[in-house]
Amino acid sequence: MPQPNPTTDGSSEEFPGFPGLRTTLTEADAEAVAADGLWASGCTVHPEAVRFGQSVVTALLAEQPLPHGTLPAALAERVARVRGLAVPGYHRVETTDGHRLSAFGLRQLGPGPHPLVVVPSGWTPFGWGLFPGAYLALALRGYHVLAYTPRGLGIPGLPTTSEGYVDVAGPHDVADGSTVIDFAVERFAPAVIGFLGASYGSGISQLVAAHDERVAAVVALSTWGDLAAALYDNKTRHLAAVRALIDFTGGPVEEKFDEANRRILDDFLNDRNLDAVVSWGERRSPRTYTDLTDDHGTPTFYSNTWHESLFAVNQAVDTFDRLRVPKRLNLWIGDHAAPEGAGLLGASLGAPDPVLDEAYAWLDHHLKGERNGVEEWDEVCGQVMFTYVTDPALDPVTGRPTGARRIVEPAVRESRPTWQDVTVGRELLGLTGDGAGGTDGLLVPADGDVETTGWRRTFLAGVDTEATAMGEPLRTGQAEWKGDPRLYDTHKIDRRHALAWTTEPLAAADGGPVGRRVRGVPRLRLTVRSTVTSACLIAHLFDVAEDGTARIITHEPLNAYDLTADQDTTVAWSLQAAAYDIPAGHRLMLVIDSKDPLYGDASVTWTQTEVGSPPGAASYLELPLG
Repeated sequence: MPQPNPTTDGSSEEFPGFPGLRTTLTEADAEAVAADGLWASGCTVHPEAVRFGQSVVTALLAEQPLPHGTLPAALAERVARVRGLAVPGYHRVETTDGHRLSAFGLRQLGPGPHPLVVVPSGWTPFGWGLFPGAYLALALRGYHVLAYTPRGLGIPGLPTTSEGYVDVAGPHDVADGSTVIDFAVERFAPAVIGFLGASYGSGISQLVAAHDERVAAVVALSTWGDLAAALYDNKTRHLAAVRALIDFTGGPVEEKFDEANRRILDDFLNDRNLDAVVSWGERRSPRTYTDLTDDHGTPTFYSNTWHESLFAVNQAVDTFDRLRVPKRLNLWIGDHAAPEGAGLLGASLGAPDPVLDEAYAWLDHHLKGERNGVEEWDEVCGQVMFTYVTDPALDPVTGRPTGARRIVEPAVRESRPTWQDVTVGRELLGLTGDGAGGTDGLLVPADGDVETTGWRRTFLAGVDTEATAMGEPLRTGQAEWKGDPRLYDTHKIDRRHALAWTTEPLAAADGGPVGRRVRGVPRLRLTVRSTVTSACLIAHLFDVAEDGTARIITHEPLNAYDLTADQDTTVAWSLQAAAYDIPAGHRLMLVIDSKDPLYGDASVTWTQTEVGSPPGAASYLELPLG
């Protein structure tokens, strides 16, 4: 019979280990994981990130300290310090309907009571095994830690896998969160309880806090507020995000979801019964329960990215703005989990990490009562896209340039008292029908002398162009976070299948280096007609340099249905929020096309879509300024 691990919590089960894991990690491994990030191609977790996380977990749960040289020195020192401060434990938490959730705990050894942080894992097949850096950091700050994998997630045979069907942050997940709290109260007797989650775990954290007043503070990283809008907005399905999530549970759909949730997912993928899909998403949205969060007064910390491919930023901002509790919103360059990924893993080796350091400070203030400056924070702080300074990245072995960039000066961050204070003015730009630089129209001041009505322009719908939101979900934004934003060649955007409008080169009013400070949510109004009864319009805003290369500022699709063929319909929609400085001398470009791999579109291939600007319904772009 195996003997209980004497270094673990007495309530623990024996930890079976990760099959086939090679545990030795070098400094080079840590550097590579920190440089490469969490995401590999195809919306998968990088295998070396998985190995890194599992190796750290194994080191924490080992009966004896691992041999010298098994871990990088800085990481080994942190693991040793934590093992001296807290007892690690591998747990199985039984739910009210009889399923067992995989969990990991660190119980402080010193005199208590101590605060506790519960960490629901993200939506990955590797569960809580990807976040050991957070457990180390929290334990070193004096917290008990209890991390768990939400029901249904995981690969059979991995110790981090939980039983049951994935409930997609439904009522079972909310109930499970309270069950985990019950378990923690019994085992840890905490002074106070907070939740910290990233991605899926961030939504679950908010939902549990809304329904269980024992949660005293929440940190929600790469979070969502309105799941319905994240999946389906402007009558447009966010197909790539949902397909990635379905593929990311650790098993086939029929084994991971119950019949009711399979039916919802099938309806979504096949573009039917979308009212039911929206209702299903609303029941799983923290936005629906902001009144409960307000009643509890739960301090809530949000973190999101400008170019989110899974939970687009506007729905998170909208939910945050509705809250009337102590709150903070951090917005970062990049895509889902890119800013916090290395820190959650532990690959940053204890280096300063503003993304997570501020999250931990939030917990220290609200759970431990520390006066650490959090009480003086503004509600909103956003990075300005691509304002970092970079140098060529060098291969650590050969010393040769890798073709990538590395950040040598961080991007500018701007703090504002509230979200409303991010935008201080608006510029209305009318769209013209005349040519400027080939077949492009102009973007001109709407109150100027240039005529902006009385024109129509046509493109062939249903064919993708070079104007795409990103090269690859997760990976493109991960490169942005590391200093390598995607560069577009606007000359390659096929004007047969897209329409474009550009400003003249922008000049700063003060003669400085910034032509326009875009801050907030751009809005667009167009008049459209089609040769069929539906059309998709995907709007992209680009910052275009003198040589025609560009970086994307923001985008957003709209599907228009029930059109009357060859009759005008005026549509208006909001693009995703942005913080972007367009350099003086650059131009702002608006591109409209009809297809993007991220979305389900209403286009019919090779039909004609016509955009116009009739008198009384002028087409315009409303640009938010900071």
